[in-house]
Amino acid sequence: MQMRALPFRQPDPTSVRARDWRLVLDGEELPLPDAYPYWDYQTVLTVRRRVDIDLDKVLVEARLTPETSLTLAVVWTATGSSLRGSGARIPLSGPGSIELEVVLPGADLGGMLLLDTVLVLSQRRNGTDRPVAARRAGSVLWSDRHSIRLQGDAPQFPMAIIDFEKTNYPDDAAWHLEIGSNLEAATMGSLLLLVNERKRVVAGALENAAKPRTQDQIALAMVYVDVARTMVEHALAHPEFQDSATFPDESLGATLQALFARLFPSTTISEIRALADRSPSRLASDIQSAINNLEGIV
Repeated sequence: MQMRALPFRQPDPTSVRARDWRLVLDGEELPLPDAYPYWDYQTVLTVRRRVDIDLDKVLVEARLTPETSLTLAVVWTATGSSLRGSGARIPLSGPGSIELEVVLPGADLGGMLLLDTVLVLSQRRNGTDRPVAARRAGSVLWSDRHSIRLQGDAPQFPMAIIDFEKTNYPDDAAWHLEIGSNLEAATMGSLLLLVNERKRVVAGALENAAKPRTQDQIALAMVYVDVARTMVEHALAHPEFQDSATFPDESLGATLQALFARLFPSTTISEIRALADRSPSRLASDIQSAINNLEGIV
């Protein structure tokens, strides 16, 4: 096993005690799950945790002077959007408990969300009297990582709730998936789920996706199955969409390949294309069976 040796002293990990992250929904705090299956891009994610720090002990063990400034921060990374940012940054003034709250807009997230809590040196330390102590601003003295998957088996992408009467879409349609034709284009700019605000059953279900009722779960399952079918049919219409094809990371083609891998793990794209030509209705049923969102709901 390889071990990384840092060029400065770190405190004993027990000097910092990080409590579990909590998910805030409708004012209530719940344990942060490993996966959030009903999350969507309109959901603002709010999480909290408490961190207990024995600051005096940290400074002594890290060979730092008592007046050294430290900061507790949270850095988030979203694999679905390839974005990264600072969620919280709190300068420490003494030992005690720090309450962290991170509020993240859904439009910035997607895929796997990584939450890194770090204790860092606030500013560069001058002088040569303590050569084994951290010197550069941002040097990490302690860190902790938690991850949560914001996408389940159903595809997730940007969504907008609009009035279909003001568009060229059928007035009575509940939703419509806009999907681009360039398989090498970024997924985030190639997919948009439009929902008719006049269809309150569906629009309400998507608005409540973070905490769905039974009727919301049924409506969401219908949308997920139909969207997956539309994406599969769209992919099969492109001759270049093959098992051997290589698409850029986070591209529409790569997203479609990942969807096929989840829906049809033991079937090749060529076999799926042949099934679509032979029996489109059977393919639709296979997609519904693969997603299986209705199990345990009705």
